[in-house]
Amino acid sequence: MIDRQNTFTGTRAPSPGLEIDPASLADYLSSHLDGFRGPLDIRQFKGGQSNPTYRLDAASGSYVLRRKPPGKLLPSAHAIEREFRVMRALGRARYPVPRVHCLSEDTGVIGTAFYVMDLVDGRVFWVPAIPDADPAERAEIYGALTQSLARLHNFDVAALGLQTFGRGDNYVGRQIARWSEQYRVSRTADIAEMDRLIDWLPARIPEQGRTALVHGDYRLDNIILDHEKPVIHAVIDWELATIGDPIADFTNYLMQWHMPASDSGAGTGSLVDLDLDMLGIPQSETVIATYEAETGLNVRPHLDFYLAYNLFRIAAILQGIVGRVRDGTAANANAAAMAAQVRPIAEAAWQIAQGRSNA
Repeated sequence: MIDRQNTFTGTRAPSPGLEIDPASLADYLSSHLDGFRGPLDIRQFKGGQSNPTYRLDAASGSYVLRRKPPGKLLPSAHAIEREFRVMRALGRARYPVPRVHCLSEDTGVIGTAFYVMDLVDGRVFWVPAIPDADPAERAEIYGALTQSLARLHNFDVAALGLQTFGRGDNYVGRQIARWSEQYRVSRTADIAEMDRLIDWLPARIPEQGRTALVHGDYRLDNIILDHEKPVIHAVIDWELATIGDPIADFTNYLMQWHMPASDSGAGTGSLVDLDLDMLGIPQSETVIATYEAETGLNVRPHLDFYLAYNLFRIAAILQGIVGRVRDGTAANANAAAMAAQVRPIAEAAWQIAQGRSNA
């Protein structure tokens, strides 16, 4: 059983094949990052599944580097250029994101494209139950998370300068097609429920109403909180951000309340089977009501479809990580343990689709 908080917190030496030449990077930063002064020490963060992420400590301060992994990559994946663009826009709007400094698409510097941003000091919780917090703090943290996501979805995309950041229309349909294809490319075992969902989901997509800027993977462990208070200092990991369906994005956040618990602790954390009232964590119905009040959106009519869709999507994302283990490009040392989680998530999605649909 993996202790998620200890396993994914902190840094380590870079994984074999993911090392960075400090001299080459320092030379680049000297001319592209205002005030940078070496020497440079580089450590890889333990957390993070897709884009390898590093802590940079230099005489001028501490920074974070996100890069594409080396090797053959899945189509449209690891879009660090898009991460850089959306965080720059949101930072100007005073939304809590790290301040970004420079983006390099020159693979000659460290071997892949990368960008550098500020290191944000704070707490990251890898366990949704938030161990060592009291019930009042847990309630405030989840309240802050829900309100922050609602604020994101209420932004005027054009005012942010992101009107060309994505198509917006038919977001869920395009997501289903994308993750179906990436699942097929990454598959390492036959999972009947994934094949059924690939056929079932496209025929039942609800009509999309509002379009909004969506994060794509908004959850507790992608939030940096103040050390003492339930205040969000930064929302991170914007790789999947685009213009799309805000209800699909919100119900992805709801997955913590529906995700099958993992025997190993790998993958995505879960609140299933926990005594939420005792912990002070709001029930999913309360979270939905808060989000609806903040945005004016109506989540409930197609909730079951969105739950099945998001479970399918998470299973496909985890399968992509398993595929990178197979191909030798995985960024996380525990990625292999996620293979066992794909099937139960797919089974849970199919149970919702089969048991709560008219099919």
